[in-house]
Amino acid sequence: MATGAYQTEDRFNEDVVLVPFARAHLEGALRLSQEMSWPYRFEDWDVALELGHGFVLQRAGAVIGTAAWWPYGETHASAGMIIIAKAAQGRGYGARLMDALLASARPRTIALNSTAEGIMLYRRRGFVPVGIIHQHQGVPSESHGASRSGLVRSMVASDFEVIAQLDREASGLERRRMLDRLVRSGDGYVLQRDGVARGYAISRLFGRGHVIGPVVADGPADARTLIEAALAGLGRRFVRIDTSASSQLGEWLEGTGLQRIGDATTMILGTPARSTGPARLFALANQSFG
Repeated sequence: MATGAYQTEDRFNEDVVLVPFARAHLEGALRLSQEMSWPYRFEDWDVALELGHGFVLQRAGAVIGTAAWWPYGETHASAGMIIIAKAAQGRGYGARLMDALLASARPRTIALNSTAEGIMLYRRRGFVPVGIIHQHQGVPSESHGASRSGLVRSMVASDFEVIAQLDREASGLERRRMLDRLVRSGDGYVLQRDGVARGYAISRLFGRGHVIGPVVADGPADARTLIEAALAGLGRRFVRIDTSASSQLGEWLEGTGLQRIGDATTMILGTPARSTGPARLFALANQSFG
């Protein structure tokens, strides 16, 4: 015979329903991320839902869990915004959301950036670690002027096809829809060498201030030049940049006043996308989009 404790737990679980993520859930998702001190704005959730798919867990109409994924063509996707309310943790809800997400997104290869707390949940579903992301943020220690190299200019609409091609070279992914949305909501910069576009960066409102990313370039020197151009346009505003541990940008970013305040583990389920280069991805759009 079940004990009273088990009966209470069963009733608690039965009251929780899993439904597709819809616009009606955005306010609840925002409150959930605020509870966790994640700096998403309503607009950030709105863009994420516009570009992707997901699920929420509800109890008595309140959002107590979220998970989302974003398709990059028919073969790959990223996943993120996986949050469980503090009072609901430890009851298997993260697993329930993740299993629904995988059933929806597979057989695509799925990439995500995990907190330390989430790693075992993803390992149990076959994800393997492939890298580390460093989160840098803060107010730049000095104002950055326009690049003196003459290599960087503002992005214009006619640059989009070239930018999308550079992004495919760097990421191995088809991310045109995401890029189009980010370009329309932010400021873009293009690095040209001998009249040929060899890199780009996008700066946009996100979280506590602005995020600079994606940043794509042939090497770290060009990536720094693009980031400096973006910083020049922002002045003394709060900035976040998420970059891989292998980017060779960390020490330089800290020197600009963007301190490393946390790490995430990049994990993959399936066959990783292959960069065709020479362009490389030096900063993420954010840790959910990749």
